[in-house]
Amino acid sequence: MSTIARPRRSVLYLPASNARAVEKSRTLACDVVILDLEDAVAPDAKVEARAGAAAAALAGGYGERELVIRVNGLDTPWGAEDLAAVAAAKPDAVLVPKISSPADLEAARAALGSGIRLWAMIETCAAMFDLNAIGAASVRTGVDVWVIGSNDLAKEMRCALTVDRAPLMTALSLSLMAARAHGLSILDGVYNDIADADGLARQCDQAVQWGFDGKTLIHPSQVEPANAAFSPDSDAVAWAHAIADAFARPDAADKGVLKVEGRMVERLHLAQAQRLIAVAEAIARRTPA
Repeated sequence: MSTIARPRRSVLYLPASNARAVEKSRTLACDVVILDLEDAVAPDAKVEARAGAAAAALAGGYGERELVIRVNGLDTPWGAEDLAAVAAAKPDAVLVPKISSPADLEAARAALGSGIRLWAMIETCAAMFDLNAIGAASVRTGVDVWVIGSNDLAKEMRCALTVDRAPLMTALSLSLMAARAHGLSILDGVYNDIADADGLARQCDQAVQWGFDGKTLIHPSQVEPANAAFSPDSDAVAWAHAIADAFARPDAADKGVLKVEGRMVERLHLAQAQRLIAVAEAIARRTPA
């Protein structure tokens, strides 16, 4: 299955300095675990967190979950050593913060070496004015996922971070379009109010409507709502199968448009249907019956 069709509905940040949280992460229902060395870890705990994240990656045990480590930026005292340790530990991917230009990605890839996928945090005002170039550089450097850092972006913009995120709408939409233009997956930013289940549900619904592949989370209690929001519903899966079956008929081999259940469907909808089916099947494989 291609990485762009891989379920990433729930992407949970956990501080790598918290050994208990790291151990528990192997049992959670999230699609992705991000062991964080950056924002969630105090400066005096950075070295310990690095060792804990590397040990967790080497130990494995994450099953179908992707294990990603978010490092500190290369412009910090810890970034270079983070990347060296992570390169040896070989998680599924490395998340690099504050990507503002193609040069940032090139530097991260050079420091990390080959063989490990990169994920990129899109969270600065400068990035908004260089998204197309960052997208092209992402393809060159082996980045297949962008992650919105809405907290950092709102802080830099000095805007309010409301539930509906109206001040960020332009940035989020442009980031989505740039990611899709370069064939990348893209994950929505976090929702900070852990106790506000309604606010989380509203943001998840918004992110689904906009086209995000999943949502980054800060607490295990947010996993189930995110999984529910980003899982294709049964009607959507049935419609996707109807489209795929229609185009699979021998008499449809050379046709660009078909009528399916009374609706006109173009061949471009076939790729969308096939991706949705792949995601639904992958979710079913990891969900107990």
